[in-house]
Formats: sequence, structure tokens, C-alpha cells
Amino acid sequence: MSDDGRTTGVIIGTSIVTLITGYMLGLFSARGYLISPALAEERRRFRNDPVESEESDIDEDELPAGTMDHAPNWANGAEADRRQGLRVGSRPEARDTGEECKLVLVVRTDLGMTKGKIAAQCSHATLACYKSISRAASTSPQAAALLRRWESLGQAKIAVQVKSQEEILDLRKQAKALGVTAEVIQDAGRTQIEAGSMTVLGVGPAPKSLVDKVTGGLKLL
Repeated sequence: MSDDGRTTGVIIGTSIVTLITGYMLGLFSARGYLISPALAEERRRFRNDPVESEESDIDEDELPAGTMDHAPNWANGAEADRRQGLRVGSRPEARDTGEECKLVLVVRTDLGMTKGKIAAQCSHATLACYKSISRAASTSPQAAALLRRWESLGQAKIAVQVKSQEEILDLRKQAKALGVTAEVIQDAGRTQIEAGSMTVLGVGPAPKSLVDKVTGGLKLL
């Protein structure tokens, strides 16, 4: 074999060996064979023991005295809230010294709704109440000021529970008598529950003292 033929053979052989070696190194690295034992153990534990979020029910009787029964979006401080449009100091309504406003979502627990179903129904109730008070705000300066105050101070929402449709109807009657927005959601019956079932009552947004006259005695969901 000529020298040129030997050179070509060496080049081809070297290329093949390099390709195979690179492939094997990549494969071993991907499977964790070439990393430190500590890191390999950490990866193994992460794959075999994923972290799952947990939810716990909170009984209002267990809350410390003075604990707020809701959580407006104030955790990041006033400056962060201003960036998110929740507190705008230049707007006249942000300086409103009126009472805090809130929206309470009264959920029926006797229907056996899943968490996802409850979330969807509460969303319907929130939107229904917002649309109702927005319509009123177009002709009532008082309703407009109330809506602006609720929007600018965190849009507080609280979920509470009842166990029957009769309670829902009675609470709505009480709210209407006080002039407080009250909207009931009736399910279409496409999934979990019977069509026409009253699932959630939205009370507010309205001054906290008025809403508490209607829902203050109910337990948190």
C-alpha cells in the first residue's frame, strides 16, 4: 500500500474512533455516569421524590385575633403595588379615605364540586358582580367611587361556605335589602352537577361593614 493510502486510512480510522468516543462520552454524561456521586444522588432523589404542592383547610376559629380574613395584594409593599396598578397615588380615588371595600364569594359545599369547579364558579360570580356594579357606576357617582376604591386597594376577595340553596337565597335577599350588589351563578349542568343549580353567590364589592352584615357569620371555605 502506498504512503498516501496509509495516510488516508489513518485519517479515516482516527475520525471513526473520535466519533465513537465523543458519542459514548455524551451518552455517559447524560446518564449521570461522569458526574460526582453527590450530584448523581441529588438527581436520583429529585426524579424519585418530586415536590408536590399542598393545600390545607383553615378554620377561622383557629386564626389569631386580629388576623385579616382575606389577603389583598399588598404583600410586596406599596411601591410594588403601584407598579402593578393596584395603588396609584396620583389618582383622586386612591386618596379616598372611605371604608375598605371587599367582595365575598359564598360557595355551596353540599353540591360536591371539585376544586376546579369551585374556582370556575367563583370566577363567574366575580365577573357577574363586577359587570353589575360597572353598569351602576355609569349613572351613579357613588357606585363609581366605590368601584374605583375596590380596584385601587387590592380588589379584596374572600371565599366562605354555606350548605344549601336556601341559605344562598336568604343571603341574596339580605344583601339586596342593604343595597349591596349580589349576583347568583346557576350552573349549565354540562359536567358535575344538575342544570340550574345555584353554586356561588357574589356579595359586593361594597364597604366591608355592609358586606359583613350579610356574610360576617359564615365560615371560610
